[in-house]
Amino acid sequence: MLTVKRTIFSTAAALLACAATAATAVTAAADSPGPLRAAGVTGPFGHERLSDERTVTRFGYPTGRYSIRSGPGKRFRTTDMLRFYTEDNAPENYLVLRSVIADDDKVWFEIRVPKRPNGSKGWVPRSALRLRTVTTLFELDKSRQKAKLFKDGKRIWQSSVGIGAPGTPTPAGDYWVRERLSNLGGNAAYGPWAFGTAAYSRLSDWPGGGVVGIHGTNAPGLLPGRVSHGCIRVPNWNILKLKELMPVGTPIWIHA
Repeated sequence: MLTVKRTIFSTAAALLACAATAATAVTAAADSPGPLRAAGVTGPFGHERLSDERTVTRFGYPTGRYSIRSGPGKRFRTTDMLRFYTEDNAPENYLVLRSVIADDDKVWFEIRVPKRPNGSKGWVPRSALRLRTVTTLFELDKSRQKAKLFKDGKRIWQSSVGIGAPGTPTPAGDYWVRERLSNLGGNAAYGPWAFGTAAYSRLSDWPGGGVVGIHGTNAPGLLPGRVSHGCIRVPNWNILKLKELMPVGTPIWIHA
């Protein structure tokens, strides 16, 4: 009987050790970014970066109301849920940072989540998103009050802009374009066109929850300047040019 008990205890200890090793391996994979998957590459996903948010970026539209988890696997806690629509009722989307193969042998994506606080992230299974790829980048240099758009690493657009006032600054960080919105016939203060982003201003009670937009203006004489509640104001003639060049999913890099 003593021998049997020792065998049972040894087996149980081995199983616990294996589980711990698997959990450690998943944690290590989640902490390591992996190689960058180039644009246009097809085939199964592995342990790799899917976006560098500068030259190639992948984003996805939800296929269902999946849980967003704190780590790659169902054993991690739920932190939020995927949603189908933005605050302006446009199709919601999520920037996809990387993929890992979890301890359930399934592929999980780490994503950026459009919510407060800015910079929120989470994990969803591969089946949760329909992926798209872009090779554009919108850069805002707050110190110079200049914005640029790049495609395949080459600058294709630029403009002097208005940014957030000192009390309501445009938040620095990495975001993306979630929606494209026509404003014809709308409030002239926003110009003829707007882009909704994944950044949120300090004004949580602002209409739409304080989403930072990139939009036109009816006061071009204030640009460049620190004049907004956090949004990025662009002269109307130049926002119409940007409309033709910047797709949904474009990463946004805001820095001092």
